[in-house]
Amino acid sequence: MTRASYSYHDGDTQPLPAAQNAQEYAPAPRSYVSSGNRSNLGSSGNQRQQTEQTNRRRPRERRHASHGFLSFLLWIISAFIIAIMVIRILPASIANSGFMPLIVSFVPWLALVSALVLVPALAWRRKVLALVSVACILIQIFWHIGYIKPTTTISQAAKTAVASATINTTDKYARIMTFNTHVGTADVNEIVQTVKDQHVEVLALQEMTQGFIQRLEAAGISKVLPYSVIASTKHGDNGGVNGLWTAAPQSDANSNLIPTDASSIPAASITLGTSIVRFGSVHPNSPTRGQQSVWSSGLSTISSLKNYDHTYVLMGDFNSTWDHPSFRSLLGSKFVDSSEQAGEGFHMTYPANSKIPPLIEIDHIVHTSGVTVGDIETVQIANSDHRALLATLQAL
Repeated sequence: MTRASYSYHDGDTQPLPAAQNAQEYAPAPRSYVSSGNRSNLGSSGNQRQQTEQTNRRRPRERRHASHGFLSFLLWIISAFIIAIMVIRILPASIANSGFMPLIVSFVPWLALVSALVLVPALAWRRKVLALVSVACILIQIFWHIGYIKPTTTISQAAKTAVASATINTTDKYARIMTFNTHVGTADVNEIVQTVKDQHVEVLALQEMTQGFIQRLEAAGISKVLPYSVIASTKHGDNGGVNGLWTAAPQSDANSNLIPTDASSIPAASITLGTSIVRFGSVHPNSPTRGQQSVWSSGLSTISSLKNYDHTYVLMGDFNSTWDHPSFRSLLGSKFVDSSEQAGEGFHMTYPANSKIPPLIEIDHIVHTSGVTVGDIETVQIANSDHRALLATLQAL
C-alpha cells in the first residue's frame, strides 16, 4: 500500500501521490555495456592512440627526410672540396691544364666551407661526414700553417724605423710596395699619396702605359722616389710594362733582368745597411684558358734566378697563389713567399674596387734568405682591379 501525503489549502485537503515526489529524487538507472560494446570502445581508444602516435611521428619523419636530403647535399659539397684538394697536390704538368689553375686559386677558402659543413654534420649526428670535414680542415690548416704561425719576424727597431716621417736610406730597413696599375688606369695621385703616407722606399709597379708613366711623373713620384728603372716596351707585354722606383741610389740597374716571354723584369740593387739587395718588378701571364703553358713558363723563368748568387726581393703580380704547384716550384728551396712566412694571415689582393671583395692572393713579395719581411698589409687604390701590397723589409 502506498503512502499518501496531504496538504491543506484554504481548508481543502488534496491527496498528493508520494510516488510522484519519489520519482524526482530517484537515482538514475544504471546502464549496462555488453561485451561487444566493450570491444568497440577499446578498439576506438586504440585507434585514437595510433592516430596520435602517427601524428607525432610525421613531423619527425619529415625532419629526417629533410636532413637526409641536406646531408646528401653536404656530401656533394665535401666531394667537391676533396676534388679541389687533390688537384692542389697534383704535379704541375697535370694541375696546370684546363680550369684547374683558376679553381686552385680559391683553396684557402675551403677550410671555411668545410667548417660550414661540419656544423650541421655534428648537429644531425652524421659521424662519417663530420670526420671527413674535420680531416679536410686539418689538412688545409697544415698547408697554410705559415699564414698562422710565423717562421720569421721583423724586429721592433724595423717597425720604428719605417714609421718615421724622415726616410733614412742608410739603415737596413725599408717599407716596400707593389701594385698592379690595371693597364695604366689606376689613380696616380693616390699612388703617390700612399707612397708618402706609408714612407715607401721601394715601389714596384706593373701594367704601366706610357701615358700612365707621364701622369705618375706629373703627380710627383720622382720627388719622393728619385731613382727609377722602367722596362722597355716589347711584344708580349702583359698589359703594359713594369717599373721600379727607389729612394736610395740604384746600382746595376737593368730594364730586363732575364729573358722572358712575359713582361720584362726591370731590376736594380740598393744598399740596405751593409747588405746589397737586388729588387725586381715581375708580372708573368695569367693562367687563363689556352695560356696555361705561357703562365707556367713565365714562373719557371723567374725560378731560374735561384741560380744566381744575389739577395733577391721580387715584387709584383705573380698571377698565382701559394697553392699553385708552379708557384711552389718557383720558390723551391731558395725563395720564400713573405706572406706565407709572416704568420699574419692572408692578404687578398684581387679583385679590388668591385662589389666582390678580394678573394685571392696573387700579388706577392718573394725573397731569398738575407732579408726578413713582415708587417704586411693591403691598401686600396682607385681604378685598379688589384689592391696594393705593402710590407716592411729588414736586411740581415
